Amino acid sequence: MKKIGFAIMSLMLVMSFTISAAPMPTDAAGVKAKTYANCKEINKKYKGGIASSSKVKNKGGATKYKPFVSKALYEANKKSDRDKDLIACER
Repeated sequence: MKKIGFAIMSLMLVMSFTISAAPMPTDAAGVKAKTYANCKEINKKYKGGIASSSKVKNKGGATKYKPFVSKALYEANKKSDRDKDLIACER
């Protein structure tokens, strides 16, 4: 009985690390480099904005959402990155 309990606890621990360590959403093969008019339009689809790389850091401080990572999409909407931190329209 103790072995089963230990096995269940171990499985739960492993699952919690897997869920909490989820990576940033990344560039998918089917994503086209669409240009958006403003940040309001970008944030409707990408709540955390658009990052050029998964390694960039936000200069503005804490954000609510993780940015979607896509170099092509970022380049198409580079004009919306006012603070030049390589994340367009972060929230």
